[in-house]
Amino acid sequence: MKIQYFFLIFFLLAAGFQGSAQDITESTFGNGIINSVAKDSSFSIKFGARFQALYATDWRDSEFEGFESESSNILIRRARLKFGGFAYSPKLEYKIELGLSNRDIAGASEFTEGAPMYIFDAVLKWNFYENFVLWAGQAKLPGNRERVVSSGDLQLVDRSLLNSRFNIDRDLGIQLHHKTNLGGSVILKEIFALSQGEGRNVVTGNLGGHQYTGRLEVLPFGEFKDYREAALERYQTPKLSVGVTYDYNDDAVKTRSNMGEYMFTENGFHQTDISTFFADFMFKYKALSILGEFAHRDAENPIAREEDGMPTGAIVNTGNSINLQGGYLLDNNIEFVGRFTNVQEDIAGSRFPNQNQYTLGVSKYISNHKLKVQTDISFNDNPEPEMNHIMYRLQIDFHL
Repeated sequence: MKIQYFFLIFFLLAAGFQGSAQDITESTFGNGIINSVAKDSSFSIKFGARFQALYATDWRDSEFEGFESESSNILIRRARLKFGGFAYSPKLEYKIELGLSNRDIAGASEFTEGAPMYIFDAVLKWNFYENFVLWAGQAKLPGNRERVVSSGDLQLVDRSLLNSRFNIDRDLGIQLHHKTNLGGSVILKEIFALSQGEGRNVVTGNLGGHQYTGRLEVLPFGEFKDYREAALERYQTPKLSVGVTYDYNDDAVKTRSNMGEYMFTENGFHQTDISTFFADFMFKYKALSILGEFAHRDAENPIAREEDGMPTGAIVNTGNSINLQGGYLLDNNIEFVGRFTNVQEDIAGSRFPNQNQYTLGVSKYISNHKLKVQTDISFNDNPEPEMNHIMYRLQIDFHL
């Protein structure tokens, strides 16, 4: 069935459901369009939708005339449909997230059989024993904190350069999640993931080895909204979450582990083992929130070569990055945010140059993260002055 027919049928069913309720619903804004539990408690469904409308403009450094306008754009940055709930038992949850905007579904290739990449998440979560939860399907890997935070729960318009260069995003496979109370308010969380290593929506099978990801988190002052940016909860006692992740992609064939471009050769693919390490923290106290991240990536053979030793031009994105950001929330729910990001490449000539990025932003939370207006301005400082640029963005974020 074509995806557009699926959407049409779903919306007709949803309209019928709402019509039978005489257009009256107990749902509140931001808590889903449909939020229902079966009469026999055998399943539940929560359906929501969101979009982000973005204006962005860019100025490049001109050798003779200073910064000159290079481009401007208005677009729907993200448009998503989200489904969730439980099936058969509250211990078996599901999540489905579909993308509709051009940037959401971009990336069609021979490895997705030419189909747009509609599916973001399609995962079952089975709480099979005490605090053990087994995930199966396609979902975000337990990588850097900023990536796992939903794009709808950010305190700036978008994520940092650290994330765009080094994140490990989504993949197909299984994950095991566990949580332990170490005594008092101290919480330990452990996650292990085994995935295909090729990224989301790939249907042609595994080209290299597999991807192995492990993450540990410690919350010394108890649980809190550590995967939601901004101090909207205004905690009256300090809250802290510290995490580390190690990811190993065996015989990877892409330039950014399970992300980036395929490393083609005349006789197939260049394969290399890629390791990625993340360390991060989230701190919240009253109106203050601080996020910090470190990323490091290396590869056994980062330069793709033909059998005769000639480089193909593809280079694994190895190096280090640091990201620090903090925000202060005023009583009127206007937040001022600052961010500094540093990226250092290991190999000259790779796609991403060394640079520092400085960002200042302001967010107005009308209904927390469900309805907000955000704006920020960034200065990218590069070793080559002609690559310096200033970027301004304005975004509206809307969730039902």
